[in-house]
Amino acid sequence: MTNTTLHSGAIEANFDGLVGPTHNYAGLAHGNVASARNAALPSNPREAALQGLGKMRALSALGLAQGVLPPQERPHIPTLKALGFTGKDPEVLAKAAREAPGLLAAVSSASSMWTANAATVSPSADCADGKLHFTPANLASHLHRSLEPATTARALAATFADAQHFAHHAPLPATPAMGDEGAANHTRLCTEYGAAGVELFIYGQGSDAEPKPQKYPARQTRAACEAVARLHGLQAARTVHHQQAPAVIDAGVFHNDVIAVGNRELLFFHEQAFVDAPALQRRVQATLPGACFVQVPERDVSVADAVSSYLFNSQLICVPGTLGHTLVVAQECAENPKVWACIQRLIAEPSCPINAVQVFDLRQSMHNGGGPACLRLRIVLTPAERAAVNTQSWITAEKADALETWVKAHYRDRLVFADLADPALLDESRTALDRLTQLLGLGSIYDFQR
Repeated sequence: MTNTTLHSGAIEANFDGLVGPTHNYAGLAHGNVASARNAALPSNPREAALQGLGKMRALSALGLAQGVLPPQERPHIPTLKALGFTGKDPEVLAKAAREAPGLLAAVSSASSMWTANAATVSPSADCADGKLHFTPANLASHLHRSLEPATTARALAATFADAQHFAHHAPLPATPAMGDEGAANHTRLCTEYGAAGVELFIYGQGSDAEPKPQKYPARQTRAACEAVARLHGLQAARTVHHQQAPAVIDAGVFHNDVIAVGNRELLFFHEQAFVDAPALQRRVQATLPGACFVQVPERDVSVADAVSSYLFNSQLICVPGTLGHTLVVAQECAENPKVWACIQRLIAEPSCPINAVQVFDLRQSMHNGGGPACLRLRIVLTPAERAAVNTQSWITAEKADALETWVKAHYRDRLVFADLADPALLDESRTALDRLTQLLGLGSIYDFQR
């Protein structure tokens, strides 16, 4: 069966991840250049959470639908116990810090803040059964991220609970062959949000005959992309699987959203982002003739500058009441002369659909390798689906005020690795998350609450 319904009034909402109380710089993500560069520096969880909330508040004030997703329980004691550490929680932490500090770092990571990796989401206009589909990413490539899917699934199920509108799938099997990094390697192009679109899945690892990166692993497999497309009931004619260039993975482009971003009819990308970019454009335009492509050449912005500034890890948004697209970038873009000059040229060009820019200070996230696009999960919602979303998950001025007060009451302003073994941090984190589930009306989604 094919779903051909045009959903009038559909919008694209952004659901950002709240930064967790244990936000720290442990350098856990192999292939993430920024994460490795800032490993072991002191972090500021309070500032990180407030910076993220500032972006959410600002986009909501622009008239965009802005939601929030919760952080995860960290340090995750159940994982340490499953790996053989025994005793009461303080003893488990002490043993892990002494015997396996790498494991302690992994179970303390606040990486769920990057909700672009939370799941792949397909709008109801694209799915055969007319429902909006979610598949949590298995994040199998790194231990610290592989701990997230179970709680992510609970959070999504609590936020999008109405089975009449929402379909939730289990994560794919957590094997290298099915490595799935969620929406960070997926985008959707369409003429309008409520119309059937083209779902674009970008993979790093395909067949044995396809080129492979040599320095860093390819986290997303084509097999995983194809499995998600089947689960969501997508039309083959409106689904494109295409390979990311191995050379850019080796340059630190660990996800496609570090080198390309799309919104509505527009795909904005670096010329070295894909294997055979012209072929990708032809495939998309065969189904979506109105698709628009803005390619940035290497001579204007090098891959290295794109990675350090996260130019393409920006958000593309359509602000209500305005024409064209607005680029939401990190402060680092404004501080890189070549990147900023490129943005200004794009905005000044009458034929370019990008005609405005918004700049945000997200340094705490950027130092760990995540920019504006990493922090959000895009979800297209019809009016009926929007009404079915957990009402307390939407960001309003009042909700932002309440969450900022919550952060200031529960978060530390300095964290180093040694603090991860502090039983007081565990207690602080659990107290904070218990209160958060009440603020957001999510119920008992955490292991310590169950």
